[in-house]
Amino acid sequence: MSVLTKYLYVFFVSMVPLIELRGAIPISQLPGIELPLLQAYIVAVIGNMLPVPIIYLFARKVLEWGADKPVIGKFFTFCLEKGKKGGEKLQEKAGKGLFWALMLFVGIPLPGTGAWTGTLAASILDMDFKSSITAVMLGVLLAGIIMGVASAGVFGAIGAVF
Repeated sequence: MSVLTKYLYVFFVSMVPLIELRGAIPISQLPGIELPLLQAYIVAVIGNMLPVPIIYLFARKVLEWGADKPVIGKFFTFCLEKGKKGGEKLQEKAGKGLFWALMLFVGIPLPGTGAWTGTLAASILDMDFKSSITAVMLGVLLAGIIMGVASAGVFGAIGAVF
């Protein structure tokens, strides 16, 4: 596998919903891929952020349009409900600190959180575009740092000491 192919692999994996950067960075460190961590981080951040403005501007409209369609309706309704529940949880816990709550929601790498869900939640909550994108970007950067540290083996080393 060429070096370009490896970077493209990390780039495209980071764009996949639910996997995103959280999966792309550890993949970049697997035997046979083994990319430099900083470069893999940058590529994964760019790949993870690329769909975010499109999600913010169009996903809610597309999901609402398709929610009552025969074949896609159940899936689109599921996505809308997931975004709505995520948004309600954020708003409930955050109050006026919605920007920081969104950043942490995206930034802490847990299942069901990430740029895709966070952006959809921000759209459903009618957060303004600039604040939403900025909070999601900061969250993606934070998640990348956490995953980079984990992938570099720091957590394993700490666990071995204690």
